[in-house]
Formats: sequence, structure tokens, C-alpha cells
Amino acid sequence: MTLNELRGAVAVAGVGHAGLGQAAGFTEMEILVQAAQRAVADAGLTMRDIDGLCTASVAAPMWAMPVIEHLGIRPTFIDSTMLGGSSFVAHLMPALHALASGQCNAVLVCYGSTQRTSTLSRAEIGRVRKQFDPQPYETPYDPLSPLSSYALAAARHMHQYGTRREDLARVALAANQWAQLNPEAQLREPATLDQILSARMVSDPLSVRDCCLVTDGAGAYVLVRADRARDLPRPPVYVLGNATAVWNRQISSMEDLTVTAAAESGRRAYAMAGVAPRDIDVVELYDAFTINTLLFLEDLGFCAKGESRDFIADGAIAPGGRLPVNTNGGGLCCVHPGMYGVFIMIEAVRQLRGECGERQVADAQLALVHGNGGTLSSQSTAILGTQATL
Repeated sequence: MTLNELRGAVAVAGVGHAGLGQAAGFTEMEILVQAAQRAVADAGLTMRDIDGLCTASVAAPMWAMPVIEHLGIRPTFIDSTMLGGSSFVAHLMPALHALASGQCNAVLVCYGSTQRTSTLSRAEIGRVRKQFDPQPYETPYDPLSPLSSYALAAARHMHQYGTRREDLARVALAANQWAQLNPEAQLREPATLDQILSARMVSDPLSVRDCCLVTDGAGAYVLVRADRARDLPRPPVYVLGNATAVWNRQISSMEDLTVTAAAESGRRAYAMAGVAPRDIDVVELYDAFTINTLLFLEDLGFCAKGESRDFIADGAIAPGGRLPVNTNGGGLCCVHPGMYGVFIMIEAVRQLRGECGERQVADAQLALVHGNGGTLSSQSTAILGTQATL
């Protein structure tokens, strides 16, 4: 099928999560299974209906196999491509093809991590990552990975466009304001701009409030063909566009530290969906660090390169602003268990289904989801819409 034919051919029928924050006493597999079961039940299906699986893990290259065992399924379609945190947005395209071709009928996309309560230290997790993903130009210098890489991109954006720490802090402030409206968010205590600016510096120019949380958590969503989705209990959320782009692995291999492959993934996703940035009602970005939000707003066409500081200055991305961004509180304030991409998918679906309570964006019909992996390495953009957008 062509991309035009795939537009709206598949819908998200169910979502679920488990173990948000701290899942003490549970393994990452156990909370993954809980989230998967909730997503399948939310779709009005049973695990016997699931014949497609997409999943990935930081430390287990054969992760799909034990997941299949624990779920008790026998899928005819399996994708365990690992692109970092963007994986669970990038999984959409192969799942669309598998469903449209009839290879399978219901695809479960799932992830789980107990990064916060795991007995593995952050240093041990880092050693595992280096074993499977050596970066010869950077590893000898032993940077604070991935923090130092994002600090480098932030410093370059400041130098090139005059961005200030206050602009980064406004991203964190908006995330905090959204989190206050979300009972599931982990960092809900109100903060002021001055408090955020005075936070402990970690890797100049990024402070601890410029960095995502370290939490436990599992998330899952279920995809089915559009005709089947209309007969299931929840309002279908249709996949209108999806594209993934990778231009580099190491930050030191980027041609321009202020331009990411989101410029390509966004352009292709918009083209498939037949929409433009001005049409989007709600945006869910992978905000592992505050600089991500600024870079992606620019690369995805919401403002010109270098103008994100002015775009957000009047609270545009905060509650009540003209472009709601990271409405659950994002990775900065809601949840971030190592890889965050599945949670932005869940939040976008819930917004389009009108299920978000105090933080609900009025009349949301089109959502953009953007996942990031590695050190500004893999970028995947999805456009989701309601029945009205078909």
C-alpha cells in the first residue's frame, strides 16, 4: 500500500500504563505485562486477540522473546527495532504495513522499565549501553551521557541564536504547570521561574530542572485496522501520518547541533497526513531535556529556526496557551523510565478521546507526537486524529 492509502487505515484502540513513579517490588517485565493487559482490556480485546508485537529494551537485545513468553501470545508479526526512546513511535510504520497487508489483526506496542527502583545503578546501566553501543569519538572522554551531549546542543543554540537559560526555564515551568493538572504526574509541586533558574547546575547550561525525571513505568497501546476499531468500545484514534529519520548516532557527528532529523521526519509525517503545523491542536514532544522542546518546535515547523525562545515567551506552550505542549507534564515532570516514547503516544490518544480531566485540551482533533532517541539521534513523528479528521 502507498502512504496515502495507509493514512487512517489503522487506529489506536486501547492504551494502558502501570507502575508510574516507583514500582518497588516489581520487575520491569511484571509492570510491562500489567500495562499490556490494561491496554488490551481498554481496547475491548483479550490477549488471545493479539497477534502482533512491537517492543524494545535498553539492555536486552532479544527482549521480544521473553515478552512473548510472559504475555502468552504467538504473534505472526514481531518488531523489536531499538532506536532509543523514539522506538515506540517508530514502531507505528511497520505495524501499519503488517495490519494493512493482513499479516496480523491486532498489534500490541509495549515497554516497561524499573530504572528508578532497579538494583542496577545508573553507572551499571551506562556500562551496558556502552557495551552494545560504543561511541569511539566520545567515550574516551567519559561524558555525563546523555546529559553532556544535550548540554552541548543547548550551548550551541545559545551561542547561535541568543537563547538564554531563562528560555530553557520557561520550558520547565510550562511542564510543571501541566503536571499540576495531572494526578498521575510525579513532580507536581508548584515552582516559580526563579526557583527553576536557581536549581543545581548539572552540566552547564543545564540544571537539574532542565533534565527529565528518573522513574519506573510501563506503557502500552493497541493498533487495529480502522474498520475493526469502529466496532470496539473506545473512540478510535487514527494514525494519519508517521515517519522516522536518523542522521547520526553520536552528537559529535551532527552537521549542525541546532538542527535535528525531526526536520525530515516531521516533513514526511505532515505530507502523509495531509496537514500542516498550523492544523495541530495538541503536541506531545520527547522532552528528555528542556533544549529538546525548543529544537523540536523549530524543526517541526511551529516556529522558524532560532525563534523558539520568542514563541514560548508568553506562555504559548503552557496551560491556556495557543499551542498546548506536553500536556501530561512531559518527561520533565510526569514520568520518564529510561525511554519515554510510549507515554507521549498514550497522552495524545487520551487527549483525542477527551479523557484528560483538568488538563484536557478543548475540541482536540489533531495531535502531533514526536519521539527522540539517543543523543538527538533518532527522530520519529506521528500525526494522530479523530474520526472528524479522516
